[in-house]
Amino acid sequence: MGKEIKTRQIKKDIKALDKTAVAAQHIRQVYVHTKDSVKQGQTSENDSPVEYAENKIRETSERTVQGAVYQAGRIGKQALKSRKKKESIVGEECISSQVSDGESGTMSENISSVFSEGSGADHCQTKENLQKQVQLQKMEKSRSNRSAYKYSEQAKQTVKQSTRQTEQSIKTTGKGTVKYAGRTVKTTEQSTHAAIKTTQETARSAQAAARASAKMAEKSLRTARQISRQAVKTAHQTAKATARAVSTAVKAIVASTKELITAIAAGGWISVFILIVVILFGGVLCMVGGDNSSSVSPVSAEVEAYTPLIRQYTNQCGIGEYVELIKAVMMQESGGQGSDPMRSSESSFNTRYPREPNGITDPEYSIACGVQEIKAVLMSAEVESPVDMDRIKLALQGYNFGNGYIAWAKENYGGYTVANAAEFSDLMAQRMGWTGYGDKQYVPHVLRYYVFGRIPTGAGNQAIVQIALSQEGNAGDTYWSWYGFNSRVEWCACFVSWCADQCGYIESGVIPKFSACSGGVAWFESRGQFRDGSYVPVAGDIIFFDWGNDGSINHVGIVENVIDGRVHTIEGNSGNKCAKRSYAIGDNRIYGYGTPAY
Repeated sequence: MGKEIKTRQIKKDIKALDKTAVAAQHIRQVYVHTKDSVKQGQTSENDSPVEYAENKIRETSERTVQGAVYQAGRIGKQALKSRKKKESIVGEECISSQVSDGESGTMSENISSVFSEGSGADHCQTKENLQKQVQLQKMEKSRSNRSAYKYSEQAKQTVKQSTRQTEQSIKTTGKGTVKYAGRTVKTTEQSTHAAIKTTQETARSAQAAARASAKMAEKSLRTARQISRQAVKTAHQTAKATARAVSTAVKAIVASTKELITAIAAGGWISVFILIVVILFGGVLCMVGGDNSSSVSPVSAEVEAYTPLIRQYTNQCGIGEYVELIKAVMMQESGGQGSDPMRSSESSFNTRYPREPNGITDPEYSIACGVQEIKAVLMSAEVESPVDMDRIKLALQGYNFGNGYIAWAKENYGGYTVANAAEFSDLMAQRMGWTGYGDKQYVPHVLRYYVFGRIPTGAGNQAIVQIALSQEGNAGDTYWSWYGFNSRVEWCACFVSWCADQCGYIESGVIPKFSACSGGVAWFESRGQFRDGSYVPVAGDIIFFDWGNDGSINHVGIVENVIDGRVHTIEGNSGNKCAKRSYAIGDNRIYGYGTPAY
């Protein structure tokens, strides 16, 4: 029985002490679990700054929990060791007492006898002492349990506190670290993005520069090709124009020869003489160079196709020598296009169709009416031959304005001028209530296509030429001081004005007083007395120059004469003196000519 008590008591004590061990074991398991979780949550060395901060915080938490668990286990072990030591001491004292009193029996038996007998002075412990011992054991047991519980609670609180500190550390340090790390990452990303963007911009700029260079090179090559093609085209056109001019001259000569043969057969010796003159002047103008051949434009193929009909009706009307003039009129009117190529619907000779623009719908009838109208104006203007250009101009403007212009121009001006053509146009427009009346430049427009329209018809005005020639070699102070300048200026226009004043032309309004070349051009243009550079001038005309061929007027002089296709001039301020010069007709430096109505 004592054995059972002893065994029960020992087991009871061990069971009581095992609670501390169980608590320590539980804490260790928690620690191991926490440690394993931390290890599983660890990242590689390549983690981001945020992940690195979290790993550091976990390591700190791990060390804190490990220390708390270790401390709790250590306290539990000390309590267990103290308990075992006290039990060993009690057991040894009891055995010693039994041996000294000479009593036999085992420890278990003595203990059993104490409980069975309940008293006795000779025993090692009285019942009271045993009760005290049991009470003491209970107290010790209670203290051990309280101590273990206390240490267990302390361990829990330590763990809990450590956990709170860890959480707080994570919350504070982690948040700050994460925030800082986030800023670092964001800054790094921004820097990287900026670097990438700069690189991309540089690449794009380089590509753009490369494209621009390639484009410029391509453009330069294209321009060079265009210039080359244009040069070839210009040369081709020049050659073609020359060929056309020669062909026109040849055709004119052939036509005139045919007319000559016809005239000879009919016995018209006056006509023969006129045709000989036409042939001679036509050949000279188109082949020798009395005029700029490119200024005479050939008629179209459509107009040429009507030549047989034109010749038929001119012969019927008795004006067979004017075939080329009528072709020039048709070219200006329609280019040979349409059902009314001569634009003769409004003519008094139209009796079949409405007298309104394009009223005639039969080209042959249009030619028949047009030839009759040409004969009428030639007779009114008293034209004597195909080279009687002064009267032909009057007749041509009458074809455009109507026969009433011829009588008006003769009565008021003695003939045609560009200025009175413009005046009559404005007068009729005002009378009719129209915005315009006819073509003020009809005569020069038609003469572009008339081979014999470029033949010089007069000597011009020799008075101003002789005055200008008398000043050759002089400096400019006489002329700019006469004009009113106190010091030297560019004086070419002053020289022309001075010469005109010596002849009385400024006072009479024939030539203006001007010191700027552009002012002289504007004056002549305003009166319809200006011609372009293709014009063949006469003596006394005012020649204007554009040295840069850019539309600006830089210089002015006086035409002396035209010989062998060259314009001879006398100019002021040429080498800072009055000097004679010469230029080919049509020279691209010649801006144009003022043609005074002397």
